[in-house]
Amino acid sequence: MGALDKKSEQTYLWLRSYIDENKFADNSKLPSENVLSHRLKVSRETVRTALARLDQEGLIRKVRGSGTYINKEVALTKELGGSNGNIKVGLVLQGQDRKANSALIDGIRSVLHADEVELRIFLTDNKFANERRCLLTVVHQEFQGFIVDGVKASLLNPNLDCYKQIYQKNIPVIFYNNYYKDLDYPRVISNDKQCADRLLGLLIKAGHRHIAGIFIYDNYQSIEKFQGMAKALRRHEVELQDDYIKWCISNEAHDDRFIHSIEKFLKGIPRCTAIVCCNYMIYRLVRQALREQGKRVPEDYSIICFDYSGDDWEQEGVTCSIHQGYQIGQEVALRLLKMIERRQCKGQDYSCIMPPQIYKGRSIKQIGKK
Repeated sequence: MGALDKKSEQTYLWLRSYIDENKFADNSKLPSENVLSHRLKVSRETVRTALARLDQEGLIRKVRGSGTYINKEVALTKELGGSNGNIKVGLVLQGQDRKANSALIDGIRSVLHADEVELRIFLTDNKFANERRCLLTVVHQEFQGFIVDGVKASLLNPNLDCYKQIYQKNIPVIFYNNYYKDLDYPRVISNDKQCADRLLGLLIKAGHRHIAGIFIYDNYQSIEKFQGMAKALRRHEVELQDDYIKWCISNEAHDDRFIHSIEKFLKGIPRCTAIVCCNYMIYRLVRQALREQGKRVPEDYSIICFDYSGDDWEQEGVTCSIHQGYQIGQEVALRLLKMIERRQCKGQDYSCIMPPQIYKGRSIKQIGKK
């Protein structure tokens, strides 16, 4: 089979990771083509192309009238997602923002070359049970290091015992985006509070005082962004109105049904002139909700967005912080390599807080004096 296009390749890699996670579990059935298409935001043809390659490799088998299943006998004897590198590194992704993940992986692979490092990718889908399954699977394998995006990191994590096992084996771990405060592992993160100050400053300078925000309460990054918003409003002597803040959980940010909840929220705050979106997925849902209400940006609502992970921010015209997935990938990979070389498994000397990259678009309306 010939080389896959980029979307098919990304879908193929996602499915390889799904198979790798589930080859030890009771679950052996793949999601349907419709579910995969919706979940990964790709066409069914793209899904079919990726499945065809897996079928050719013998990793799946199709049962007419029943679905597609993991061929566990092959999966258990086949190394998935790696190469023949001397160093073995695990990458534990949430896997929900496909564009952000793609940029991150490209950044990591620009540092961890395939002929030297075997990169194994695991997807948690931001679920504790998946994270635990993944960690228990790999803790007894010969990994030299891990790169991790924490699961529901603002909540008490039930899998800290697994990370303690990894620590006892003296295996370096570095987090990016979401990290667990109870673990003394280094992390590479964006300066979300500084980002909030700059983005909110643009709204306030344009005369906005009734500013809504939509945040994810089980995401540590989102909590930092909310705290940054609150601090920016205080600094500019603008009241933070409780009714103007909407909280949701991570799964809702990936569910089109959440659009109706956004519509109801905005109808309940008629004086609102601006909306703060905590990430790209929330931004897309807000824009769709506004379209369905016949509202325009910025004529009816001004919008700012954190961590815009699409590559069309200029075309979209949205004032945002640009998601630095590629640069974050490079940073975590470089720092993990140093930890592996020096045999240091934790400590904050390898942490990095990246300054935000702000794009001033056309999504803010001037409503007050300049």
